[in-house]
Amino acid sequence: MTEEHGTKHYSIFQIAINLAIACFISGSIIAVTYFFTAPITRQNAENTKTEMMQELVADSDKFIPVEGKTDWFIANKNGAVIAYVIPEDTKGYGGTIKMLVAISPEGQEIDYQILSANETPGLGDSVAKDEFKEQFHGKTAEAMVVTKDPANTENIQAITGATISSRAVTAGVKAAETAVMEYLEAQN
Repeated sequence: MTEEHGTKHYSIFQIAINLAIACFISGSIIAVTYFFTAPITRQNAENTKTEMMQELVADSDKFIPVEGKTDWFIANKNGAVIAYVIPEDTKGYGGTIKMLVAISPEGQEIDYQILSANETPGLGDSVAKDEFKEQFHGKTAEAMVVTKDPANTENIQAITGATISSRAVTAGVKAAETAVMEYLEAQN
């Protein structure tokens, strides 16, 4: 370090060393923080997933991962299978709709939960509301057809102004039911 007329001049080497030390300290702080918070974050994500599954299948006392299937779970009650909870992605008006769907062993929809969607507020996001969801309860894949005919109570009534979102969610629930039934057939 040289001093000319009251100002200090640092060499590039000194600046590089100081920068390296600052980066090392910052990186160490981030690493230590991650080390302590990562397990908590993972546990919170697992708790949230379990809470969502419990909302879908309230009678279940245990959720068991399905071997060979990613993010599939068997909902048990007193050791008996009462539902399968599986993820399903479908293409909506605003992009991908990520869902969690509960299907009975008989191939009927129990409930679904929208995990993420970018549907039009006030219209397309109505697919997550109980009024729309209740149309699916107890229906099999064959009845999963979207209709605009108010007299048709056997199929799924489209939400006015959100037909694409209605069709997307219906397709997602139908795909989940079909996947569960194919899985069960392959097990027998």
